[in-house]
Amino acid sequence: MPPTTLLPFTTPGTSRKSGTASSVLPNRPAFRLTEKFLLLLVFSGFITLCFGAIFFLPDSSKLLSGVFFHTQRSSGAGGGPKHGGRELEGDKLSKIREDHEKALREAKDTLQKPPEQIKQDIKEEKQKVVQDSADRKEGAARLPDVVFRKPVGATGREPSDPQTRERQAKIKEMMKHAWENYKRYAWGSNELKPLSRHQHSSSLFGNIQGATIVDALDTLYIMGMHDEFKEGKEWVEKNLDFNVIFRSKAVDLGKKLLPAFNTPTGIPWALLNIKSGIGRNWPWASGGSSILAEFGTLHLEFMHLSQLSGNPVFAEKMMNIRKVLNRLDKPQGLYPNYLNPNSGQWGQRRIVKENHCATDHVSVGGLGDSFYEYLLKAWLMSDKTDEEARKMYYDAIQAIETHLIRKSNGGLKYIAEWKGGLLEHKMGHLTCFSGGMFALGADGAPEDTSGHHMELAAEIARTCHESYVRTATKLGPEAFRFDGGVEAIATRQNEKYYILRPEVIETHMYMWRLTHDPKYREWGWEAVQAIEKNCRVDAGYSGIRDVYSSQLSHDDVQQSFFLAETLKYLYLMFSDDDVLSLDHWIFNSEAHPLPIIRKNDQIQ
Repeated sequence: MPPTTLLPFTTPGTSRKSGTASSVLPNRPAFRLTEKFLLLLVFSGFITLCFGAIFFLPDSSKLLSGVFFHTQRSSGAGGGPKHGGRELEGDKLSKIREDHEKALREAKDTLQKPPEQIKQDIKEEKQKVVQDSADRKEGAARLPDVVFRKPVGATGREPSDPQTRERQAKIKEMMKHAWENYKRYAWGSNELKPLSRHQHSSSLFGNIQGATIVDALDTLYIMGMHDEFKEGKEWVEKNLDFNVIFRSKAVDLGKKLLPAFNTPTGIPWALLNIKSGIGRNWPWASGGSSILAEFGTLHLEFMHLSQLSGNPVFAEKMMNIRKVLNRLDKPQGLYPNYLNPNSGQWGQRRIVKENHCATDHVSVGGLGDSFYEYLLKAWLMSDKTDEEARKMYYDAIQAIETHLIRKSNGGLKYIAEWKGGLLEHKMGHLTCFSGGMFALGADGAPEDTSGHHMELAAEIARTCHESYVRTATKLGPEAFRFDGGVEAIATRQNEKYYILRPEVIETHMYMWRLTHDPKYREWGWEAVQAIEKNCRVDAGYSGIRDVYSSQLSHDDVQQSFFLAETLKYLYLMFSDDDVLSLDHWIFNSEAHPLPIIRKNDQIQ
């Protein structure tokens, strides 16, 4: 799932200045839920935002030449480009061009500077951090004050039940095996190639390194793996390119992301060169559109960043995205996966007929998934005070249930994909997160429909479990279909792989926590056994290319999200409910925990 983040927050008596001296107590014999854990969440969460929701491009001559910046006129009835629902005036368009040209000049100037000048620039940047701290204090008055109480339950005792304790210990051993081999063969790189025993570099992360370390840190902490946590923390302090360790640096990074929103509508670009400030979208994304699951999966992190910094600009960017979405006509109440940031229209719309277009693509899986998740979790993170997010979520779920959810002849309920009004009876592994989402949102469902939402969650969980048990490896494929006489089975070779994904396990964890039906723990344990049998190799864990074949073929990649999500959800499934209790925490799309800020803690 796309990805995103957790920023640190202070507890009573904690200094608001950056640095470790005032926020970490020395010589403690063991970790506790103090500022140390909270500071960890800066890089375990906020860096995930950078890796997942807005990707970073390495410097390139194309970006420096500015060829990716252009303004696309709308061809619809609305006329020219819009900005916040109003026609974009010529001077505003010129201002955007000026900003980009200025960023371009600055980038070129930087490349031509002598080393002495670069050193001076670094010195001035340090002084700027000090000034930013003062700015935050001044800006804090512009947002409601929040009393940050110490959250509870980041770690806990071992389960009292012997079998559960044994299973939890096994999952911790799996984490140790994955971490130690990453450390041995790929330390400091993004991911491990466990068969080659070498580092794996992916274009997903741009020129950033250390993705596995950043992703794994809170899992290590939660599991009580103190030595390993310390190793990762020290690497981040010394090596992470962004130096996003303390609060001031998190705010600084947030500011570096803001140029991505410099579009006529305020819908951000997917790709951003943080040196030049120039953004663009994936060329394959419906004529260069922004992707729903990317621009819709920033809300939790940016809202929290505004609370952290006292600067409302981050929250304002999120609220503007909502405004754009709310004013758009949604085909059958559904949200297409592509939105043009220049015209403010869904993708490249054509062949308008019966309130839908042939190019509209709607999915609760890839390209759309975490948008819906974040609507629900924005409401939950606000302690159920964000009524706009709540309404948007339940309206979207009603449309999804009406137009996308179907039941097979064999009685399996699934979520199809919608393409221009036609259903493709395919459900992706990524879509399987939605069972947990439906369960998590059942408590606030309108008109006494909570029971219905829980039933829907249980049926989706069952369908996704069936996609696992119907394979030779007992691991689910990337996508499975309900047509041509098959049910919950992949029929295409390019959909038969498993890359250590967490979504099915994520739903089982939520269903266990919310129902305590023992079958969900059993289904989770089946997944543990299947992963151990098929994916564990001498130097880590690898995905497999065909879940239906008894002749294993590994893909030789240990994904960073395996440590961040898959193993964390399994560990929590076999932990007591007070370990990262759902009453106090929510998880972002990469399973990094965010605290729920109680409405009683907000000073009116």
